[in-house]
Amino acid sequence: MRNSFDVVTLFLLLDIAEAGSLTGGAERANVTPSAASQRIAKLEQEIRQPVLTRLPRGVRLTEAGEILVTRARLFRQEMRAARGDLEALLGLERGTVRLGSFPTVSASLLSDALKDYHARWPGIDVRVQSAVRPRLLEMLHSSEVEMALLWSYDWTEETEKSLALIPLMEDETVLLVPLDGPYIDNVAVASLRSAKWIIRNADHPAAEVLYRSCETAGFTPNVVYEAHDYQEIEAMVAAGVGIAMVPRLAVAHHRPDVHAVRFLPTDRVPTRSIYIASLARRQYTPSMHAVSRALHDAADTITARR
Repeated sequence: MRNSFDVVTLFLLLDIAEAGSLTGGAERANVTPSAASQRIAKLEQEIRQPVLTRLPRGVRLTEAGEILVTRARLFRQEMRAARGDLEALLGLERGTVRLGSFPTVSASLLSDALKDYHARWPGIDVRVQSAVRPRLLEMLHSSEVEMALLWSYDWTEETEKSLALIPLMEDETVLLVPLDGPYIDNVAVASLRSAKWIIRNADHPAAEVLYRSCETAGFTPNVVYEAHDYQEIEAMVAAGVGIAMVPRLAVAHHRPDVHAVRFLPTDRVPTRSIYIASLARRQYTPSMHAVSRALHDAADTITARR
């Protein structure tokens, strides 16, 4: 017995079983009854047992025929699914993806990803809405966006189980200092006890990172300036007002008169996780898969540069 089967003949056998007769199956398969009979006879010869029992009216599957028809039906379903997948790929020639994001990732990771995306799939329109985290969650649940870039720290409230989360990267926290300052990589948080600090306004997650880190190191930070955005933080650091603890992506394209240094790894300064979120019940379209691929490529490139 051969280890492989003629797919055309297996599909013919399926057509015969569904039609209930050899003539009806041959018509479905678009072959003559004579050609269909010859194919079935050849199949029976190859497997050395009958697949059909001829009745006065129509045919009935044998046990071997039932086995082959079951497999053929599954295979046909897979082939139809594959055809659908291939046709869907053609959809990348045009379409729209609605994506939620937040400012720091939009100005770094997302901008890099969209440059690549538009070069590879110019026919797909990506419409981005930037918002704070609670609003991004609302937009996902209301289907205002199909996908959203989100962040979280270890203490961030867990997102609903109705969301599917795909990790993108870890955005480390760094120390932003003046270019001519004395700071170098592997700075210990405890060594900054006497420093003056610039933070995002006190209810911002980045401010909480500072307070948690300093508490672990045994002191309360001396905050001298509360800024409304990271651009303002960079300007105040450059002016010598103080130093700042910020996510690296927030200063990915920073001013030439400031620079970022790493903290001592053993200090375990909190980092934020960046991920792609979508409703768990939502099936990715080919365009969504393409956006996800571009985002992962950009995240891998950023991570490799560190």
